Amino acid sequence: MPLTRLLTSASNKVAAAGILALGTLFGSAHAVTNCSASMTNVSFGSSDPFTGWSDVTATISYSCQTTGLSLLSSAAVRLCFSIFDGDSGTGSFFPRRMVSGGGDSLFFNLYRDASYSQIWGTFASGQHVERVLQYSVPLLGGSGGGFLTVYGRIPSNQNTAVPGSYLNYFSSDAIVLFQANEVLLGSASVPNSCLSGGVSSGLVPFPFFATAVVEAACNPTFAVQDMDFGTQGLLDTPVDVTATISPQCTNTTVYQIGLDDGLHASGGQRRMRNPLTGRHVAYDLYQDVGRSLRWGNTVGVDTVATTGTGNAQPRAIYGRVDAQATPPSGSYSDTITVTITY
Repeated sequence: MPLTRLLTSASNKVAAAGILALGTLFGSAHAVTNCSASMTNVSFGSSDPFTGWSDVTATISYSCQTTGLSLLSSAAVRLCFSIFDGDSGTGSFFPRRMVSGGGDSLFFNLYRDASYSQIWGTFASGQHVERVLQYSVPLLGGSGGGFLTVYGRIPSNQNTAVPGSYLNYFSSDAIVLFQANEVLLGSASVPNSCLSGGVSSGLVPFPFFATAVVEAACNPTFAVQDMDFGTQGLLDTPVDVTATISPQCTNTTVYQIGLDDGLHASGGQRRMRNPLTGRHVAYDLYQDVGRSLRWGNTVGVDTVATTGTGNAQPRAIYGRVDAQATPPSGSYSDTITVTITY
Protein backbone atom coordinates (compact mmCIF):
# COMPACT_ATOMS: atom_id res chain seq x y z
CA MET A 1 0.00 0.00 0.00
CA PRO A 2 1.51 3.38 -1.02
CA LEU A 3 2.64 5.63 1.78
CA THR A 4 0.54 8.53 0.55
CA ARG A 5 -2.66 6.48 0.95
CA LEU A 6 -1.82 5.63 4.53
CA LEU A 7 -1.29 9.27 5.42
CA THR A 8 -4.60 10.27 3.86
CA SER A 9 -6.46 7.63 5.83
CA ALA A 10 -4.90 8.75 9.08
CA SER A 11 -5.78 12.38 8.50
CA ASN A 12 -9.38 11.45 7.73
CA LYS A 13 -9.62 9.57 10.99
CA VAL A 14 -8.30 12.56 12.94
CA ALA A 15 -10.80 14.89 11.26
CA ALA A 16 -13.67 12.51 11.97
CA ALA A 17 -12.67 12.30 15.62
CA GLY A 18 -12.53 16.08 15.87
CA ILE A 19 -15.99 16.46 14.37
CA LEU A 20 -17.41 13.84 16.69
CA ALA A 21 -16.00 15.56 19.78
CA LEU A 22 -17.39 18.94 18.72
CA GLY A 23 -20.81 17.44 18.16
CA THR A 24 -20.77 15.93 21.62
CA LEU A 25 -19.87 19.29 23.18
CA PHE A 26 -22.78 21.14 21.60
CA GLY A 27 -25.24 18.30 22.14
CA SER A 28 -24.78 18.53 25.94
CA ALA A 29 -25.84 22.22 26.09
CA HIS A 30 -29.57 21.90 26.76
CA ALA A 31 -30.71 25.02 28.61
CA VAL A 32 -33.66 25.22 30.96
CA THR A 33 -35.19 28.43 32.38
CA ASN A 34 -37.65 28.31 35.27
CA CYS A 35 -39.38 31.27 36.92
CA SER A 36 -41.18 31.68 40.23
CA ALA A 37 -43.15 34.43 41.96
CA SER A 38 -44.77 35.14 45.32
CA MET A 39 -46.90 37.99 46.67
CA THR A 40 -47.57 39.38 50.12
CA ASN A 41 -51.18 39.65 51.24
CA VAL A 42 -53.29 42.74 50.61
CA SER A 43 -54.28 43.54 54.20
CA PHE A 44 -56.52 46.58 54.69
CA GLY A 45 -56.91 46.06 58.44
CA SER A 46 -59.90 47.22 60.51
CA SER A 47 -62.05 50.30 59.98
CA ASP A 48 -65.63 51.34 59.27
CA PRO A 49 -67.48 52.86 56.30
CA PHE A 50 -67.60 56.34 57.86
CA THR A 51 -63.87 56.55 58.63
CA GLY A 52 -62.79 54.60 55.55
CA TRP A 53 -59.72 52.42 54.98
CA SER A 54 -56.24 53.64 54.19
CA ASP A 55 -54.69 52.66 50.88
CA VAL A 56 -52.26 49.76 51.15
CA THR A 57 -49.57 48.10 49.07
CA ALA A 58 -48.37 44.54 48.53
CA THR A 59 -45.19 43.24 46.92
CA ILE A 60 -44.65 40.68 44.18
CA SER A 61 -41.20 39.06 44.25
CA TYR A 62 -40.13 37.22 41.12
CA SER A 63 -37.03 35.42 39.87
CA CYS A 64 -35.88 33.27 36.97
CA GLN A 65 -33.00 30.79 36.86
CA THR A 66 -31.30 29.26 33.84
CA THR A 67 -29.15 26.13 33.95
CA GLY A 68 -27.55 23.82 31.39
CA LEU A 69 -25.52 26.33 29.38
CA SER A 70 -21.77 26.85 29.24
CA LEU A 71 -19.43 29.69 30.07
CA LEU A 72 -20.14 33.05 28.38
CA SER A 73 -23.85 32.22 27.96
CA SER A 74 -26.85 34.54 28.51
CA ALA A 75 -30.62 34.43 28.93
CA ALA A 76 -33.47 36.87 28.30
CA VAL A 77 -36.94 36.44 29.80
CA ARG A 78 -40.21 38.30 29.30
CA LEU A 79 -42.72 37.99 32.15
CA CYS A 80 -46.41 39.02 32.19
CA PHE A 81 -48.20 39.37 35.54
CA SER A 82 -52.00 38.95 35.53
CA ILE A 83 -54.44 39.27 38.43
CA PHE A 84 -58.02 38.05 37.92
CA ASP A 85 -60.98 38.56 40.29
CA GLY A 86 -60.20 35.86 42.87
CA ASP A 87 -62.18 33.00 44.37
CA SER A 88 -64.87 35.39 45.67
CA GLY A 89 -65.10 37.31 42.42
CA THR A 90 -68.06 37.84 40.17
CA GLY A 91 -66.24 37.37 36.88
CA SER A 92 -65.16 40.99 36.73
CA PHE A 93 -62.54 43.17 38.40
CA PHE A 94 -64.61 46.36 38.01
CA PRO A 95 -64.50 46.25 41.00
CA ARG A 96 -63.20 43.23 42.86
CA ARG A 97 -64.86 42.16 46.08
CA MET A 98 -64.19 40.51 49.42
CA VAL A 99 -66.92 38.42 51.07
CA SER A 100 -67.80 37.86 54.73
CA GLY A 101 -68.85 34.58 56.31
CA GLY A 102 -72.45 35.73 55.98
CA GLY A 103 -72.09 36.36 52.26
CA ASP A 104 -71.95 40.16 52.45
CA SER A 105 -69.68 42.07 50.07
CA LEU A 106 -67.04 44.73 50.50
CA PHE A 107 -65.64 46.10 47.25
CA PHE A 108 -62.01 46.95 46.58
CA ASN A 109 -59.55 47.05 43.74
CA LEU A 110 -55.90 46.56 42.84
CA TYR A 111 -53.89 49.02 40.78
CA ARG A 112 -50.65 49.18 38.83
CA ASP A 113 -49.79 52.76 39.78
CA ALA A 114 -49.47 54.88 42.92
CA SER A 115 -52.11 57.30 41.63
CA TYR A 116 -54.71 54.49 41.60
CA SER A 117 -55.76 55.22 38.03
CA GLN A 118 -54.76 51.95 36.29
CA ILE A 119 -56.49 48.79 37.44
CA TRP A 120 -54.28 45.72 37.52
CA GLY A 121 -56.00 43.21 35.28
CA THR A 122 -55.09 40.35 32.99
CA PHE A 123 -53.01 39.63 29.92
CA ALA A 124 -56.20 39.12 27.92
CA SER A 125 -57.53 42.54 28.93
CA GLY A 126 -54.24 44.31 28.28
CA GLN A 127 -54.13 45.51 31.89
CA HIS A 128 -51.30 43.27 33.05
CA VAL A 129 -47.74 44.28 33.98
CA GLU A 130 -44.69 43.17 31.97
CA ARG A 131 -41.08 42.90 33.03
CA VAL A 132 -37.92 41.80 31.17
CA LEU A 133 -34.93 40.05 32.72
CA GLN A 134 -31.55 39.72 30.99
CA TYR A 135 -28.64 38.05 32.76
CA SER A 136 -25.47 36.06 32.14
CA VAL A 137 -25.39 32.33 32.69
CA PRO A 138 -21.99 31.10 33.89
CA LEU A 139 -21.07 27.46 34.10
CA LEU A 140 -23.15 26.71 37.21
CA GLY A 141 -26.19 28.65 36.03
CA GLY A 142 -27.46 32.22 36.25
CA SER A 143 -30.48 34.07 37.56
CA GLY A 144 -32.28 37.39 37.70
CA GLY A 145 -35.24 38.82 39.57
CA GLY A 146 -37.06 41.85 40.82
CA PHE A 147 -40.02 43.29 42.69
CA LEU A 148 -43.38 44.83 41.77
CA THR A 149 -45.69 46.94 43.91
CA VAL A 150 -49.43 46.27 43.93
CA TYR A 151 -51.61 49.17 45.14
CA GLY A 152 -54.87 48.37 46.98
CA ARG A 153 -57.84 50.63 47.71
CA ILE A 154 -61.30 50.22 49.26
CA PRO A 155 -63.53 52.89 47.70
CA SER A 156 -65.76 55.10 49.81
CA ASN A 157 -69.58 55.16 49.75
CA GLN A 158 -69.98 51.61 51.06
CA ASN A 159 -72.07 52.73 54.03
CA THR A 160 -74.28 49.64 54.03
CA ALA A 161 -71.37 47.22 54.59
CA VAL A 162 -72.18 44.80 57.42
CA PRO A 163 -69.62 44.50 60.26
CA GLY A 164 -67.45 41.40 60.04
CA SER A 165 -64.30 39.92 58.51
CA TYR A 166 -63.99 39.94 54.72
CA LEU A 167 -61.60 38.12 52.39
CA ASN A 168 -60.92 37.04 48.85
CA TYR A 169 -58.39 34.29 48.18
CA PHE A 170 -56.55 34.49 44.88
CA SER A 171 -55.64 30.81 44.88
CA SER A 172 -55.04 30.53 41.14
CA ASP A 173 -56.19 33.94 39.95
CA ALA A 174 -52.76 35.56 40.09
CA ILE A 175 -50.36 34.18 37.49
CA VAL A 176 -47.19 35.05 35.63
CA LEU A 177 -46.62 33.87 32.06
CA PHE A 178 -43.06 33.82 30.78
CA GLN A 179 -41.07 33.15 27.63
CA ALA A 180 -37.26 32.78 27.70
CA ASN A 181 -34.41 32.56 25.22
CA GLU A 182 -30.93 31.21 26.01
CA VAL A 183 -27.77 31.36 23.85
CA LEU A 184 -24.20 30.08 24.23
CA LEU A 185 -22.52 33.16 22.79
CA GLY A 186 -23.60 36.77 22.64
CA SER A 187 -26.78 38.28 24.06
CA ALA A 188 -30.03 36.33 24.05
CA SER A 189 -32.91 38.06 22.27
CA VAL A 190 -35.88 39.10 24.38
CA PRO A 191 -39.08 37.24 23.36
CA ASN A 192 -41.55 39.71 21.89
CA SER A 193 -44.50 38.11 23.69
CA CYS A 194 -45.30 36.18 26.84
CA LEU A 195 -47.05 33.57 24.69
CA SER A 196 -44.44 32.92 21.99
CA GLY A 197 -40.94 33.69 20.80
CA GLY A 198 -39.01 31.77 23.43
CA VAL A 199 -37.44 28.34 23.70
CA SER A 200 -38.50 28.01 27.34
CA SER A 201 -41.91 28.98 28.71
CA GLY A 202 -44.19 28.52 31.66
CA LEU A 203 -47.13 29.65 33.79
CA VAL A 204 -46.63 30.17 37.50
CA PRO A 205 -49.27 31.16 40.12
CA PHE A 206 -48.53 33.51 43.02
CA PRO A 207 -51.52 33.11 45.42
CA PHE A 208 -52.41 35.73 48.04
CA PHE A 209 -55.26 36.90 50.30
CA ALA A 210 -57.07 40.23 50.28
CA THR A 211 -58.57 40.92 53.72
CA ALA A 212 -60.41 43.65 55.62
CA VAL A 213 -62.49 43.99 58.79
CA VAL A 214 -65.61 46.15 58.97
CA GLU A 215 -66.09 47.36 62.54
CA ALA A 216 -69.42 48.31 64.08
CA ALA A 217 -69.52 52.09 64.26
CA CYS A 218 -71.69 55.19 64.20
CA ASN A 219 -70.82 58.29 62.25
CA PRO A 220 -69.50 60.85 64.76
CA THR A 221 -70.91 63.68 62.66
CA PHE A 222 -74.64 63.54 61.98
CA ALA A 223 -77.40 66.06 61.39
CA VAL A 224 -79.10 67.59 64.45
CA GLN A 225 -81.88 70.13 63.95
CA ASP A 226 -82.36 72.85 66.54
CA MET A 227 -85.68 72.92 68.36
CA ASP A 228 -87.31 76.35 68.19
CA PHE A 229 -90.36 77.04 70.35
CA GLY A 230 -90.76 80.39 68.62
CA THR A 231 -91.94 83.66 70.13
CA GLN A 232 -94.70 83.24 72.69
CA GLY A 233 -96.82 85.49 74.89
CA LEU A 234 -98.43 84.13 78.01
CA LEU A 235 -97.49 80.51 78.67
CA ASP A 236 -101.01 79.51 79.64
CA THR A 237 -101.30 76.62 77.15
CA PRO A 238 -98.78 73.96 76.07
CA VAL A 239 -96.48 74.78 73.12
CA ASP A 240 -95.55 71.74 71.03
CA VAL A 241 -92.78 71.60 68.40
CA THR A 242 -90.55 68.92 66.86
CA ALA A 243 -86.95 68.66 65.73
CA THR A 244 -85.12 65.92 63.82
CA ILE A 245 -81.86 64.13 64.44
CA SER A 246 -80.36 61.77 61.84
CA PRO A 247 -77.92 59.22 63.32
CA GLN A 248 -75.96 56.99 60.96
CA CYS A 249 -74.69 53.60 62.14
CA THR A 250 -73.34 50.54 60.36
CA ASN A 251 -75.76 48.08 58.83
CA THR A 252 -77.32 45.66 61.39
CA THR A 253 -75.71 47.51 64.34
CA VAL A 254 -78.11 48.00 67.26
CA TYR A 255 -77.69 51.40 68.91
CA GLN A 256 -79.32 53.61 71.52
CA ILE A 257 -80.02 57.33 71.24
CA GLY A 258 -79.89 59.28 74.47
CA LEU A 259 -80.66 62.93 75.28
CA ASP A 260 -79.24 64.45 78.45
CA ASP A 261 -81.07 66.93 80.69
CA GLY A 262 -79.28 69.97 79.32
CA LEU A 263 -77.36 72.70 81.10
CA HIS A 264 -80.03 74.12 83.41
CA ALA A 265 -82.13 71.15 84.61
CA SER A 266 -83.45 71.02 88.13
CA GLY A 267 -84.83 67.87 89.77
CA GLY A 268 -85.03 66.07 86.43
CA GLN A 269 -86.88 68.96 84.79
CA ARG A 270 -85.29 70.43 81.70
CA ARG A 271 -85.19 74.22 81.65
CA MET A 272 -84.22 76.99 79.24
CA ARG A 273 -82.48 79.96 80.80
CA ASN A 274 -82.31 83.68 80.11
CA PRO A 275 -78.66 84.65 80.73
CA LEU A 276 -79.60 88.30 81.50
CA THR A 277 -82.23 87.66 84.16
CA GLY A 278 -81.30 84.15 85.27
CA ARG A 279 -84.97 83.13 84.94
CA HIS A 280 -86.14 79.86 83.38
CA VAL A 281 -88.78 78.30 81.14
CA ALA A 282 -89.52 74.64 81.88
CA TYR A 283 -89.82 72.25 78.94
CA ASP A 284 -89.25 68.60 78.12
CA LEU A 285 -88.45 66.21 75.25
CA TYR A 286 -90.36 63.05 74.33
CA GLN A 287 -90.07 59.95 72.17
CA ASP A 288 -93.69 59.98 70.96
CA VAL A 289 -96.07 62.44 69.40
CA GLY A 290 -98.40 62.12 72.42
CA ARG A 291 -95.59 63.43 74.69
CA SER A 292 -96.06 60.56 77.15
CA LEU A 293 -92.59 58.89 76.94
CA ARG A 294 -89.88 61.18 78.22
CA TRP A 295 -86.63 60.90 76.28
CA GLY A 296 -83.65 60.55 78.59
CA ASN A 297 -80.09 59.31 78.68
CA THR A 298 -80.21 56.03 80.65
CA VAL A 299 -79.45 53.21 78.20
CA GLY A 300 -82.21 50.62 78.06
CA VAL A 301 -84.52 52.71 80.27
CA ASP A 302 -85.50 55.95 78.57
CA THR A 303 -83.32 55.96 75.46
CA VAL A 304 -84.50 55.06 71.94
CA ALA A 305 -83.18 51.80 70.45
CA THR A 306 -82.94 51.16 66.75
CA THR A 307 -80.89 49.18 64.22
CA GLY A 308 -78.54 50.81 61.76
CA THR A 309 -78.82 50.50 58.00
CA GLY A 310 -75.60 52.31 57.14
CA ASN A 311 -77.59 55.32 55.98
CA ALA A 312 -78.82 58.33 57.95
CA GLN A 313 -82.00 57.50 59.89
CA PRO A 314 -84.07 60.61 60.67
CA ARG A 315 -85.82 60.49 64.03
CA ALA A 316 -88.23 63.08 65.42
CA ILE A 317 -87.83 64.56 68.89
CA TYR A 318 -91.10 65.86 70.31
CA GLY A 319 -90.75 68.95 72.47
CA ARG A 320 -93.26 70.62 74.78
CA VAL A 321 -93.34 73.74 76.92
CA ASP A 322 -96.10 73.07 79.44
CA ALA A 323 -98.39 75.81 80.72
CA GLN A 324 -96.60 77.66 83.52
CA ALA A 325 -96.13 81.03 85.11
CA THR A 326 -94.80 83.32 82.42
CA PRO A 327 -91.30 84.62 83.22
CA PRO A 328 -90.03 88.03 82.11
CA SER A 329 -89.73 88.50 78.35
CA GLY A 330 -86.40 87.70 76.73
CA SER A 331 -84.52 84.92 74.98
CA TYR A 332 -84.37 81.53 76.67
CA SER A 333 -82.20 78.65 75.53
CA ASP A 334 -80.64 75.34 76.53
CA THR A 335 -78.12 72.92 75.05
CA ILE A 336 -78.89 69.20 74.83
CA THR A 337 -76.20 66.61 74.20
CA VAL A 338 -77.18 63.67 71.96
CA THR A 339 -75.33 60.44 72.80
CA ILE A 340 -75.23 57.39 70.51
CA THR A 341 -74.38 54.13 72.28
CA TYR A 342 -73.67 50.92 70.30
